[in-house]
Amino acid sequence: MKSFAIFFAFTYCALATSRTSAPSGCLVVSKSATSSQYDTVQSAVNALSTTSTSSQCIWINEGTYEEQVTVPARNAQLIIYGYTTDTATYADNSVTITSSLAAADSLSDEDTATLIVLAENFVLYNVNVVNGYGEGSQAVALAAYQSSGYYGCSFTGYQDTLLAETGDQIYGACYIEGATDFIFGQHAAAWFEQCDIGVLDASWGTVTANGRASSTDPSYYCFNSCNLAAASGQDVPDGAYYLGRPWSEYARVVFQWTYMSDVINSAGWTEWSSSEPNTEDVLFGEYDNSGAGSEGTRASFATKLTAGVSIDTVLGSSYASYSFYDSSYF
Repeated sequence: MKSFAIFFAFTYCALATSRTSAPSGCLVVSKSATSSQYDTVQSAVNALSTTSTSSQCIWINEGTYEEQVTVPARNAQLIIYGYTTDTATYADNSVTITSSLAAADSLSDEDTATLIVLAENFVLYNVNVVNGYGEGSQAVALAAYQSSGYYGCSFTGYQDTLLAETGDQIYGACYIEGATDFIFGQHAAAWFEQCDIGVLDASWGTVTANGRASSTDPSYYCFNSCNLAAASGQDVPDGAYYLGRPWSEYARVVFQWTYMSDVINSAGWTEWSSSEPNTEDVLFGEYDNSGAGSEGTRASFATKLTAGVSIDTVLGSSYASYSFYDSSYF
């Protein structure tokens, strides 16, 4: 077993820059807010017009913000920046938004999310988003319901960490951590570029649970040039984890050019359950992966691809024109 204490440094090699002060025009959130600033992220979001057509931005000063944040639908693009000394990676992020809501609190799964995104073209840079509930219940860190981009961010939880539900979504140089179905959703087309995926100490776990229910649904998760290993400090048994299981019968997930440590089971993929396998129409594909976890006899319903999947296959031919697409992370 190898962990990200070793591997995260190799994920992303973009030119490092810092963002330690607010970009021009941004509202400022700070733990020691002045009269012209905001002391919570939600209060800054609420201060912005949802009907304005001019671009909007918020900059968050370093610190831990204990709150649930909802970004409502709006006409203008909203970008949120976190304090960091290195925008190219999540490793130096100094802003954390955290809560511990869970389905065990009689909430729907999506309502447990620490960050709920309902705004089209939303972008988040260099912020850690945490659901600290832990084992025992569904507890979401990010619930993304619109086309949006996330760069140099960290999303951590245990079960159902990241809900990529609808729209076209991009995750660049991010860290995603969990144990059970921790990247999941039904309708989103999501591209994960050079992300680190950390698994927690568990005897059994699944990275993805894609819920694509029909052959015409756009849902598609592609992990391109990522790293998958035990989270730092976690003692994960060899073969404890599967790349995914099909929440619905047309699940579509691909891992390509990705390093997989020995935490990944040689079968690679598993059924939803023995009574409801959901495997007849899945695309669970792999191409040119490496590491001990990429080896072995894969499940009979897995596909060994003959070529990698292109980003325009997942997001469409006009992806580079999306306002939430940041080419510097590719």
